[in-house]
Amino acid sequence: MFTSNSTQVLKTAPQAPKMNAFAERWVRTARSECTNRMLIFGERHLRTVLGQYTRHYNTGRAHRSLKLRAPGDNPTIAPFPADRIRRRKILGGLLNEYHPAS
Repeated sequence: MFTSNSTQVLKTAPQAPKMNAFAERWVRTARSECTNRMLIFGERHLRTVLGQYTRHYNTGRAHRSLKLRAPGDNPTIAPFPADRIRRRKILGGLLNEYHPAS
């Protein structure tokens, strides 16, 4: 499958079991927050769901290691509390993102 996509496969060294730690953590998070809660109907549906989840993960989801900011946030801008908050549903309401209302 990988050779048909021209993807190079790199094997993990046996002496470095944590070599894939970031990828394994992302897969675990995607499964627990998204795909384990949905019924996937096929490859096209899975690609759509994972695309939306990846967008949410990088732009709307708070990360503890980033002091509850998303990876796509500008670190020089401090978020201020807003009077009104707007909720945006993602994946049919499975996930929610909250933004200040304008």
